[in-house]
Amino acid sequence: MKIINAWVCQIRDDLILPIFGDIEIHNHKIVSIHEKDFDLSNLSKPSNDEIIDAQGRVLTIPNVNYHDHIYSRLAKGLDIKGDMDNFPNILKNLWWKLDSLLDLEMIAASAQMAAIESIKSGVTYIVDHHSSPNCAKDSLKTISEILEKFSIRSLLCFETTDRNGKLLKEEGFSENSNYLKQHTSVNSKSLLGLHASFTLDDDSLKQASQLVQENNWGVHVHLCEDLSDPLISEQKYSNRPVQRFTKYNLLNKKSIVAHGIHLNAEEFELIKNSGASLVFNIDSNMNNSVGLQKYKLIPKEIPILVGTDGMHSNIARSFKELFLQIRHAGFTFDEAFAFIIKSYFAQLKFIKQYFSDFTSLQIGDRADFIIWDYVPPTPINKNNFWGHYIYGILERQVTTVIQNGTILLKDGKLKNIDEQIIMEQIYSQGKKLSSNFNEE
Repeated sequence: MKIINAWVCQIRDDLILPIFGDIEIHNHKIVSIHEKDFDLSNLSKPSNDEIIDAQGRVLTIPNVNYHDHIYSRLAKGLDIKGDMDNFPNILKNLWWKLDSLLDLEMIAASAQMAAIESIKSGVTYIVDHHSSPNCAKDSLKTISEILEKFSIRSLLCFETTDRNGKLLKEEGFSENSNYLKQHTSVNSKSLLGLHASFTLDDDSLKQASQLVQENNWGVHVHLCEDLSDPLISEQKYSNRPVQRFTKYNLLNKKSIVAHGIHLNAEEFELIKNSGASLVFNIDSNMNNSVGLQKYKLIPKEIPILVGTDGMHSNIARSFKELFLQIRHAGFTFDEAFAFIIKSYFAQLKFIKQYFSDFTSLQIGDRADFIIWDYVPPTPINKNNFWGHYIYGILERQVTTVIQNGTILLKDGKLKNIDEQIIMEQIYSQGKKLSSNFNEE
């Protein structure tokens, strides 16, 4: 297979180095990159998949969603009863009600929907935080098998919590451990999933700490998403969440803490010293009215990743909104671009801990990449790439997705996937969930 007439945005030494040319793929790898002069006067329109003419569009590494909730995909349109006036009520009347109703068929349908949405958004790597307390066993296996059918690589965990009692907590720990030992593969890796400090007692954190040590694990946990987390943690456990996680040695360079809205300077220092990464979920935070990031308090050493919290799969939109929030917080253009650049490369460093073959678009790399519907109106180079990225690339749709040398999306349409049949399956499970949700 060849991709011709593309701006190939290679990565080297924390730089983006765009070159115009052609890529050749063989046995799932990039075997050659031929640089040439930018000239679109002789465009081809091949009728097969062996030669894809990018027609001057930009080609980059695939997108990664660093905090998804695949289990939430069937929630759209549910008839929610009860107050939704604060975050605890949103959890009680929507998410904790929904996750308790899920079975393996609904979980599979949710994963199908997430896969379709993700591919269309150029996302081929998903870090998911799953919850189905009454259907823990084999839930992660179900998700990984669906994602792998769609050629999506995943980093999965089960949300362990004390909020549903000791038995279901133990089933949560067991699902994490069983998945790690029995079902992880070259395409699906594992984290230890924890809900949040305010729903985990000290014994559970101690148990989690032992598992982290035994398995050389990282954790994936919600952190200070809403004020209720630190307030309840202090009331029940006499410590704020970061202090609790630090006490039990739960945070390390393999760990993800999601949200981090209500952190103070001391807590940021603890996170920095732990090596853990902080995932922003801007759309969700605004939707839940829990607050905005304290951008100027965040130490530069903390790796910043970007997720969607299950609201959608469009990481490009979230990245653009991150830039705009940083500007709104009073950062200069230079400071805002520096923040985005640091985050972009922090994502690469994190994902390579789990998928060491994550592409940099060099010869010999795995053939994973996406093509955006963006033809640069001015020359694109290492000095101005980020201006093109923020104000051009992120505003456009993804037209083509190649994963491991296989076409998943071409001209905006899924390849080798009968979307109509899959959507019928999804609707059937969504209808069942909606009916059960209304009966509660």
